[in-house]
Amino acid sequence: MTFNIIIVATVILLGILFLLIEIFLLPGISIAGIAGLVFIIGGIAYAYVFMGTAAGNITLLISAAILAGGFIGLLRSKTMKKIALTKEIDSTIDTGDLKKIQIGDQGITLSRLNPMGKVGIKGLAVEGKSADGELIDEGTRIEVVKVNPSNIIVKRKETTIDTSF
Repeated sequence: MTFNIIIVATVILLGILFLLIEIFLLPGISIAGIAGLVFIIGGIAYAYVFMGTAAGNITLLISAAILAGGFIGLLRSKTMKKIALTKEIDSTIDTGDLKKIQIGDQGITLSRLNPMGKVGIKGLAVEGKSADGELIDEGTRIEVVKVNPSNIIVKRKETTIDTSF
């Protein structure tokens, strides 16, 4: 009987440990989470089969209480604050070049717009997006339709322009 209690306690504690590692340290569903569930269910099933229904019920309640306590304990511990991401990103992208570009300006695609890519306008290389989501090949003449804070919207230009930017 004592040996059965040691087996059940060891298997369930391993299962709880693996499950808590899965929840707090490993992203997604991995081997640790699956192993944790198998160990917990196996330990409780072992208690029901080899120790009786009363011992199985007690094992189930104690396992649930220890798992809940471990979960709450890890949530409240300072350890989680040490590994949590708390840094705020306050940097911004320099979009000063876009202020020099106006609607109607003409240029050339420096890379394929699929629908986004690099365009050259007024000697500047900036991020551009095709107006209708169409694919525009590299080296195609374009015209600015709209200027957004982070990129410009362009359309294919049919007239000839100077392709040096």
